Amino acid sequence: LKHQCMRNPGSADTRDGHGRQVSTTWTNGRTATDWMKKRVDSIAGKTIYSHRMSVVEPVFGNIGTNKRLGRFSLRGREKVQGQWRMFCLVHNIEKLMRYGAIH
Repeated sequence: LKHQCMRNPGSADTRDGHGRQVSTTWTNGRTATDWMKKRVDSIAGKTIYSHRMSVVEPVFGNIGTNKRLGRFSLRGREKVQGQWRMFCLVHNIEKLMRYGAIH
């Protein structure tokens, strides 16, 4: 297929950085969205997804919206992990204060 969409198809054969990569996806008429709809609409999928909505999604919503963590302010994997853990720690302390044994 690269002969159909590239002016110089041979340039994609080297790794010198002068070419570009061409890839295709074979779907057989079904897309990833169709596959996911089928999974979520099943009885087991509805059970799992409803549980996820009550367990996982509020945490990310709270950290992203209420704590305003739209993007990390630090650079580097270790620093970003530290910042993420700090936000999770604050979230968990708030949960303990609200619902747990800390008063």
